[in-house]
Amino acid sequence: MDVVVAEIDFDEWVSARVPALLRFAYLVTGSREAADDVLQSVLTRSFERWGTIRRTDDPDAYVRRMIINENVSSWRRWGKRQTPVADIVDRNRAGDPSDQVSNADAAWRVCQALPQRQRAAVVLRFYEDLDHREIAGILGCSESTVRSQIHRALAALRVELERQEASDG
Repeated sequence: MDVVVAEIDFDEWVSARVPALLRFAYLVTGSREAADDVLQSVLTRSFERWGTIRRTDDPDAYVRRMIINENVSSWRRWGKRQTPVADIVDRNRAGDPSDQVSNADAAWRVCQALPQRQRAAVVLRFYEDLDHREIAGILGCSESTVRSQIHRALAALRVELERQEASDG
C-alpha cells in the first residue's frame, strides 16, 4: 500500500483505525459485545504480527480478513450459531409512532439473520464499498461465489422486508 503504512507503528495505526474496525466487526458479528471480543482478539494477534502485517499491500484488508476469520472461528469453537430474533411486539396495543422501528433498523435485524458468509459479503460490498475481487480475496473464495452470496443475501433481505411490510400493512 503506502510506504507511510510500513513506517507507522502499531499504536498509531490502531488509534487511527479502531473506530472503523469496530464498526466493521459489529456489522460482521451482529452485536456490540461480540464485536468487542472479536476485535480485541484480532488486535492482540495483530500486535504480535505487526512487522509482517504492515508490509502487506493493504494492512486494513488483512485485519478485516482476520476479523471475519475470528468471528467464524468463535462460533465454530463454541458449536453454536446465534440467530437473533426480532423484538416481540404486542399487536393489541395502540400504535404509538415512537414505538415504530425505522426501516434501517428493520433491515439491520433482517441482516443479522443472514448466514455469516452472506452477511460478511454484504457488509464488505455495501458498507466497505469493496469490489467483488477484493471481497473474494478477503473471504478466500472466487468472485463468482461472492456474487452468488450477495445475490442470495439481497434476495433474502428483499423477501423478508416485503413480508414484514405486508404483515404491518
